[in-house]
Amino acid sequence: MKMRVVYHGRSEQKSVPYIFYDDLADMARDSDWLVVIAPGGKGTEGIVSRQVLEALGPEGRIVNVARGTLIDEPAMVDLLQSGGLGGAALDVFADEPKVPEALFALENVVLSPHQGSATHQTRDAMGALLVANLDRHFAGEPLISAVV
Repeated sequence: MKMRVVYHGRSEQKSVPYIFYDDLADMARDSDWLVVIAPGGKGTEGIVSRQVLEALGPEGRIVNVARGTLIDEPAMVDLLQSGGLGGAALDVFADEPKVPEALFALENVVLSPHQGSATHQTRDAMGALLVANLDRHFAGEPLISAVV
């Protein structure tokens, strides 16, 4: 795709051939696309701040397939609406399953269901659980994973 790949993380990975940035805002400033793939939790909550989003700028795009809590969502929505951020592709949100209503009206946003569990093993296990629940239901037994 003839794209220059760079990355940010807790530490530089000497074995990878990509350019490491120790400052996420600097990396965003030098990038057209920011793809967020990181674990959730207190250590990464809000790591994609308003400052990072502003550094990405009006021509920049963000893709978040990690956790919604990694991005300052109100700042992202504000910048997407005002043109301060070029676009977003999102399959996770800060307060799931709630999607900010404003995102539905924006032409520069693509929304989709979370695909993080889309592995053959996970889908096979989900199918097996469904069949096991059906077997129990028709046998009059309690379900393994009843939703109440």
